[in-house]
Amino acid sequence: MYLLHHTSTDFSSRVLRISKILISACLCVAIITGCSETKTKSPEKTRGLEEILHIGLIPERNIFEQLERYEPLANYLSKKIDRKIKLKVLTRYGNIIDNFVSEDMEGAFFGSFTYALAHAKLGVEVLARPQSIDSTSVYNGLIIVRKDSGIRTAQDMKGKRFAFVDRAVTAGYLFPLVYLKRHGITNYETYFKEVYFAGTHENVIQDVLDKKTDIGAVKNTEYQRLAGINSKVAKELVVIEKSLDVPENCLAVKKGIGDYLKKKIKDALLDMHNNAEGRNILKNFGAQRFIETTDKDYTNVYNYAKEINLNLSTYRYMNY
Repeated sequence: MYLLHHTSTDFSSRVLRISKILISACLCVAIITGCSETKTKSPEKTRGLEEILHIGLIPERNIFEQLERYEPLANYLSKKIDRKIKLKVLTRYGNIIDNFVSEDMEGAFFGSFTYALAHAKLGVEVLARPQSIDSTSVYNGLIIVRKDSGIRTAQDMKGKRFAFVDRAVTAGYLFPLVYLKRHGITNYETYFKEVYFAGTHENVIQDVLDKKTDIGAVKNTEYQRLAGINSKVAKELVVIEKSLDVPENCLAVKKGIGDYLKKKIKDALLDMHNNAEGRNILKNFGAQRFIETTDKDYTNVYNYAKEINLNLSTYRYMNY
């Protein structure tokens, strides 16, 4: 009897100890699993203002004007997405593509051609673009000359001087190449007396005004802006060709930025016109609102590139 009782007691103790061990193990697994789920559930949601979002700006205007225009927008967006935003104005249009890699940028306000290049080379995704006060969200490339130059056709341009903006610009390079090709000019370096890249639309316009060049290729919105500042633009210059519509400068983000953050950025931009602070910033930015933008909006840019046999994936956009 004693032996039986001892064996029964010993067995019960062992069962109790094993039960405790199993319960402890389950609790540990639950705790570990819970912690893991907390960490992996949405790491983006736990990041705060210590995380910096680097956004590039093309040099459409000089660095001071670009920062003055975009900083209020960046500050607004920073509050809405709970991230610090650091803006960087690039020295030239093509730099925005290089800097995406070298400086690990998360996004940029691209021109239409720089977006097409970055999409082809890096897989960036466009989110939104501004709709201006006059309800337009597109721009056009212009070819301009002085009224007293006697230049009105492509044939009149032979042996003259031509100022482009940059090799990574729609209005200031891609469009005029299409224009020239349609008129049988495939080698502009031999057709013109001088060709150079002025760096900004404003520089091109000023150079045509000052007779430093005979012909210039620029963006219509910059041409109109400067015409409102300097009466000589409308008085002394004339537009001899205009491109098809292409999308205004857009915000695009790098591939793999994360759906949660991407949605926060996009929603914040698209909702700006629905609150007083956002409307005030939009007004100073020169826009009514931001509108959703997709890659399909760039069809005219892609068609222009195709027309001159330009491969976006391999195109060398550096100014020589």
